[in-house]
Amino acid sequence: MLSVSDITVQFGSKKLFENLSFIVNPKDRIGLVGSNGAGKSTLLKVINGQIESDKGEIAVSKHTTIGYLPQDGITFLGKTIYEEVYSGVGDISALKDEIDQVHKELEIHPDHTSDDYMDLVETYGELQHKFELLDGFRIKSNIEKILEGLGFHSKDFDRLTDEFSGGWQMRIALAKLLLKQPSVLLLDEPTNHLDIESLIWVEAFLKSYEGAIILVSHDRKFLDTITNKTIEIYAGKVTIYKGNYSYYVQERDIRKDLLFKSYENQQKYLKQQEKFITRFRSKASKATSVQSRIKMLDKVERIEIEDEETAIHFNFPPATHSGRKVFELKNVSKSYGDNLVLKDLNLELERGEKIGLVGVNGAGKSTLARIIRGTEEFQEGTRKLGFQVDLEYYSQHQADTLDPATDVLGTLDAVATGDVRKQLRTILGSFLFRGDDVFKQVAVLSGGEKSRLALARMLLKSSNFLILDEPTNHLDMNSKQVLMTALHNYGGTILIISHDREFLDGIVTKIIEVKNKNVKTYLGNCTYYIDKLEEEKAGISQIKQVKKESTNGELNGAPRQKKTKEQKRIEAEQRNKIYKHAKPLKDSIHKLEKEIKVLEEKTGAIEKEMAHPDFFKDHHNSAQKTTEYKTAKERLNDLYHKWSEESKKLAKIEAEIGL
Repeated sequence: MLSVSDITVQFGSKKLFENLSFIVNPKDRIGLVGSNGAGKSTLLKVINGQIESDKGEIAVSKHTTIGYLPQDGITFLGKTIYEEVYSGVGDISALKDEIDQVHKELEIHPDHTSDDYMDLVETYGELQHKFELLDGFRIKSNIEKILEGLGFHSKDFDRLTDEFSGGWQMRIALAKLLLKQPSVLLLDEPTNHLDIESLIWVEAFLKSYEGAIILVSHDRKFLDTITNKTIEIYAGKVTIYKGNYSYYVQERDIRKDLLFKSYENQQKYLKQQEKFITRFRSKASKATSVQSRIKMLDKVERIEIEDEETAIHFNFPPATHSGRKVFELKNVSKSYGDNLVLKDLNLELERGEKIGLVGVNGAGKSTLARIIRGTEEFQEGTRKLGFQVDLEYYSQHQADTLDPATDVLGTLDAVATGDVRKQLRTILGSFLFRGDDVFKQVAVLSGGEKSRLALARMLLKSSNFLILDEPTNHLDMNSKQVLMTALHNYGGTILIISHDREFLDGIVTKIIEVKNKNVKTYLGNCTYYIDKLEEEKAGISQIKQVKKESTNGELNGAPRQKKTKEQKRIEAEQRNKIYKHAKPLKDSIHKLEKEIKVLEEKTGAIEKEMAHPDFFKDHHNSAQKTTEYKTAKERLNDLYHKWSEESKKLAKIEAEIGL
């Protein structure tokens, strides 16, 4: 399908990679891994044809298409979201425009008996057939499905793309790619702009994707779920592992251990030979033997071992003591003009709690974090910070507070105290500032570098309450692990906004979800929250609880206790509630089935007419019938999709009540 052969890319005197080769087969799921700066993003751009390699070639088989999603930097203007996504389907979109144009020409053609008109009718029929083969009649439902999966609401479809921020622009770009479904999908950090719910949907979509995928991500769980092959870029070379990221880590460590043992054995052997050569070099009787060994050593291929990245560990300054209650919000409401973001919100946080703050993008997570910090005004309610609470806050905008004239090392040195000052170079290494990077002035750093430096600076300050808004966005796997371990060991209170599930699972014991202008608490980690979220979506949480309570005695072998009137009343209300939800669905499905039957009969009849040899002789009738057929097929696709969704909802409800 696609081969990368002897690719070499050099920037100035630095070779990013040299003679790099691998093959991408159909349905490969490749995770591209390596430290920041190893060349992962550059390699994707080379494959996509955006960057020319200094040597080598990318060979793509016939009919193979490539789709590429960069990390950021895409902006769409001048179209509605629906129009923009639809424009990405290429052949289908062009074909649809061509069909519409031919249809217009048929309607205004003056002579329905002319050869020109007959040619138009034949062209129209051929185009309709091609459109059906390309699944064009389902395009509308596919667009809606993808946009909704990525977090857009139906009311957003007709809004201009100009109205959406950078993160949402990247979702539009991703929607266009997923709709187009290229043979090879190149994704560079696709999870950066997704919330947890959208991320889970994208995972499910990619798992069943028909084409090949090459993926760069620092989300370990995402890589483990999607990939079945891992390509590591290290020191300009690639090593291929036939498994996901966790498999790669395990096999890499085994490989390194074996390589190191081989290296040690070779070094021992080389020293023995060199010792012999040195000892007997001046003896004439040993001259032949010495020369033989010198030649032999020249031919030995030396085993090279990779420079190990030093294991980095650091601890925050000891958390200062605070009161039991860290903060409290009472009946807080927040609006931006007419946009109500939070309403009558009540929230408390106690000393030592480690909480993940989650919710879909735009729900108000960052707004709530700033209200807790005390930098965001609100219209109603009260905010109270606890006794002796010393709060530190990190967001992507914290980079703006750095002094551009100070170098990287000096930025940390200005806030560090005590023994931690001896670890500054090590700490900077964990945030990807290595070697002479620590002497760079802040003014010349990239946006990502500034964000990492701002995070490192904040973590060195003495505090007892940390608020972190997306702290992992610019960190690689090793850096995230260092930060996760340090936060896990931190003695104070933590509130983290993040969509990185593994990162949250390693730290938090409670999840607060911002939804419907308020919050809901889940007493568990991120995995627990996702499990509960799936249950709630299916509408089964309360039903399971009622069944559990009513059958608890029987399950334990105890005789079933007689239900109280109150229990019977509660269960009756629950059943009524379920049936109340089921009835509208049944009515809707019945109505859909009736309309589907009528349309299927109609399209079947038209298809029989179209199959008749004389169908196109009556030009007016054929044009009218093909228009009717097209309209009916489009409507049928919408009905099929709706029927499927309604049936799934009904099946879940009926399964829970035993119907």
